[in-house]
Amino acid sequence: MKNYAAKEIKNIVLIGAPGTGKTTLAEAMAYEGKVIDRRGTIENNNTLSDNTDIEHEYKRSIYSTILFTEFMDRKLNIIDCPGSDDFCGSLFSAFKVGDVGVFVFNAQNGWEVGSEIQARYARLLKKPVIAVINQLDADKASFEAAFESIKASSRVKPVIVQYPVNQGAGFDSFIDVLMMKMYRFKDHDGHREELEIPAEEMERALALNKELVEMAAEHDEQLMELYFDKGTLTQDDIRAGLKIGLANREVMPVFCCSGKRDIGTKRLMEFIINVAPGPLKAPKFLSTEGEEVAADAEAPAVAFVFKSQLEQHIGEITYFRVIRGRIAEGTELVNSRTGNKEKLSQLFAVAGKNRIKVAELSAGDIGCTVKLKGTRTNDTLAAPGTPIRIEPIVFPEPRYRAAVKCKEQGDEEKLGKLLADAKYEDPTILVDYSKELKQTIVQGQGEHHLNILRSRIQGESKVQFDYIAPKIPYRETITKVAQADYRHKKQSGGAGQFGEVHMIVEPYFEGMPEPKNYKVPGKGDMVVNVKTREEYDLAWGGKLQFYSAIVGGAIDARFMPAILKGIMEKMDQGPLTGSYARDIRVVIYDGKMHPVDSNEISFKLAARNAFKEAFRQAGPKIMEPIYAVEILVPSDCMGAVMSDLQNRRAMIAGMESDKGFDRLNALVPLAELYRYSTTLSSLTSGSATYTMKFSSYEQVPSDVQEKLLKAYTDTDEE
Repeated sequence: MKNYAAKEIKNIVLIGAPGTGKTTLAEAMAYEGKVIDRRGTIENNNTLSDNTDIEHEYKRSIYSTILFTEFMDRKLNIIDCPGSDDFCGSLFSAFKVGDVGVFVFNAQNGWEVGSEIQARYARLLKKPVIAVINQLDADKASFEAAFESIKASSRVKPVIVQYPVNQGAGFDSFIDVLMMKMYRFKDHDGHREELEIPAEEMERALALNKELVEMAAEHDEQLMELYFDKGTLTQDDIRAGLKIGLANREVMPVFCCSGKRDIGTKRLMEFIINVAPGPLKAPKFLSTEGEEVAADAEAPAVAFVFKSQLEQHIGEITYFRVIRGRIAEGTELVNSRTGNKEKLSQLFAVAGKNRIKVAELSAGDIGCTVKLKGTRTNDTLAAPGTPIRIEPIVFPEPRYRAAVKCKEQGDEEKLGKLLADAKYEDPTILVDYSKELKQTIVQGQGEHHLNILRSRIQGESKVQFDYIAPKIPYRETITKVAQADYRHKKQSGGAGQFGEVHMIVEPYFEGMPEPKNYKVPGKGDMVVNVKTREEYDLAWGGKLQFYSAIVGGAIDARFMPAILKGIMEKMDQGPLTGSYARDIRVVIYDGKMHPVDSNEISFKLAARNAFKEAFRQAGPKIMEPIYAVEILVPSDCMGAVMSDLQNRRAMIAGMESDKGFDRLNALVPLAELYRYSTTLSSLTSGSATYTMKFSSYEQVPSDVQEKLLKAYTDTDEE
């Protein structure tokens, strides 16, 4: 195939709720461009997209698929994205390298929660969108109802370019109010005839044409003047105005089609080629230094990796967009993250699982290569001597966490490798062994996301494992001043052990005064004279302040590091539940030592035990992680969602209505969020979504603290 220049390329992303027919539409586009000579179907498991075993099993998109088609001497690179929000990472990757979204709607459902979610992502990533009302051949299809729902819910103003003449089971014709023609289809292979608009449709067509002309004129002063002078605009003028409005996300042209019958595919592709922004007109990529990187084919080569994949018998496949320059077979580029050279020995244009070998790819194009050494998603490959890093994709925060437990004890290491591979392919999967919790924690976008991961691993490797509730990373701290002393003394032949430590503990907070006077229960007023001060930011959050106020050489200075170590060891495994302790000030004010028997181990043990005793007297409390949760829910499900949140000890932080949906903000303990995605889906019939992000640590209620203390005591006894 030929090497396409940036002006001959369009990069589009197919988005929409599950079941809108994105994969079938992509198949029709590939067929129209003669990339395939027969269209596959979801039912027969032979489409270019949805080509993995697990997608065949579920009959839906789970991974994004890159494909291309050639049409009107142009190349359309297409990324078909999953509709489910559990797999939204693919959409973020696709929109990084795609210049425009083709937003697909089911003519029976119109604007759905899935549409709202994907519209939010397009808005967040500032991508223009073209709407396609698909499946107009369905029995209950309603173009008018679908359009009205889009109009009511979309933040971008929709404008009709086409409308169907005979929607429903007999759908075979539509009127294009830009071309002012009727198109009728003779078969299900895209063969069409161009006809004059029937007299009975002319009034509606003219009214919609006028709306389209006015919408186009709105976005350019010269076009507006031309429209006022002539009362209309030419087709080229309309396209010019729509091009500006589309690029600025101020207008969303609406098309109608049936991907299954290949009705409307050609006209959609023609419009994308003529109007949608391409690599030269779309916003430029930014480097991490804020420098704009234009799609200049003559500049030193830069490529951005947006997807990584592992395929049996091939190994690593790296998908990239050429940001600038040209890349030929055998080109050596430098990975800007690692500094290592990578040789791109083979280049391919991608059509699902089919890879077509090419000699060169130019600025603006998308392709893949194989067997790079250490390059992964979000890496930049640049010509030697021109170091540059493209701003990385910012993936959404995980919303679901679970611990993994192998069914066979010897499989832990193998599972660790398989989970690392999964993380390589899907950056929204996070895998981490928690030393604190002594569990491997897997995080993802939802329960379905992690269940698909498990199904795939078990299907490909036979390693069997379960998800279990993850432990909660509680924290321990204190609420008042306390004093304790401890003498460690041991004599068992030979050199003995002796160390005595007296300490005061108090809760730490930012900006508190330096220690001087204390009222200590049982000790009265105490005055300390600080000699040294150390402050530590703890790896698990919070601080430890450590003061020495030793006078008269009661404890030699060389033993202070051992005392600190003893305290830190106990903070690493807190006295109440074994959780990390934080936000504590410790003052060592007295002690005793022995000229022969005192050593570091003695003072470390004395400090550990003194700290444990003081901690327990200082009004200890357990703190739990609280997450800020934002839920987008249809208004009629709000009561059930609110009631469920109250049962989860949530604190409602705010509510607002947003075009048919309610946005609910709440602060919820992490302990109450396990399997929340499943509950929310059940309460709302799958029509709600949420995000969650760590907010703070807060004290647990007294009844919860009692349960946690009892559970830890029982475990200790066991």
